[in-house]
Amino acid sequence: MKIFQTLSVVAVSMLASSAFAADFSFDRPGAGMGTGITPVGKLAWEQSLPSVSYQEGNVDGVKDKTLTLNGDMLLRTGLADGLELQLGWQGPVWQQYKRAGMKKETNGLGDVSIGLKKAIDLKDDRLSMALLAEAIIATGNDEFTNHDDIYSLTSAVAYEFSDLIGTSITMRYEAQNSDWAVTAIPTIDYKIAGKLSGYSEFVYRKAESQDYEYGLGTGLIYALNNRTQLDASIGVDLNGDQKSYNGGLGVSVLF
Repeated sequence: MKIFQTLSVVAVSMLASSAFAADFSFDRPGAGMGTGITPVGKLAWEQSLPSVSYQEGNVDGVKDKTLTLNGDMLLRTGLADGLELQLGWQGPVWQQYKRAGMKKETNGLGDVSIGLKKAIDLKDDRLSMALLAEAIIATGNDEFTNHDDIYSLTSAVAYEFSDLIGTSITMRYEAQNSDWAVTAIPTIDYKIAGKLSGYSEFVYRKAESQDYEYGLGTGLIYALNNRTQLDASIGVDLNGDQKSYNGGLGVSVLF
């Protein structure tokens, strides 16, 4: 009940401000958030096929490798003009760990999330903004859960320079128990040719009592039509000596 009360309070405060329903856009792919809102009565399904992460480290002179596949998904539906409900699931997860000739495979289910996303009217045809209040509920199996619920508030501001190039900045503030973290994600998106477009992003994250984390990501998006898109993405973490990569394929459909 506490989760829904928190989200309800944020939703009411968002509704109190003037809002503008930005043109719809999918939030896949990438770590940043789009400013588009699902139209009332419509359902957006954003599905990974799958998401992939690979980590390679060195412990006591022995190399270890971890490969993870998960079928994360996000459902978005319009509740009112400029307001949508989001339901997410980190999906089924398969993981393989290798170290010193030993190999271990595990599988299970990830956490779920619920959020409310609101468009904010900035009185500018090229400038758009959205806020997302979200709770990630630690319902997954022990190997694939955050163990404690995470509450976050995310803002995204996007500026369309032209029909070919746009930029955006996503700021995410989150709390888990008494610990906090902040993430900043500047992004540039660009048309390539016809229905093909791309994006590039930089990810900065600072969690309490943790070192700074940095990452780069890029991807391609192919719009089959104005209701369906395919995507492919790849990213790399730039933290210390450990090698860490992520990426995946995805499909998004608006019903």
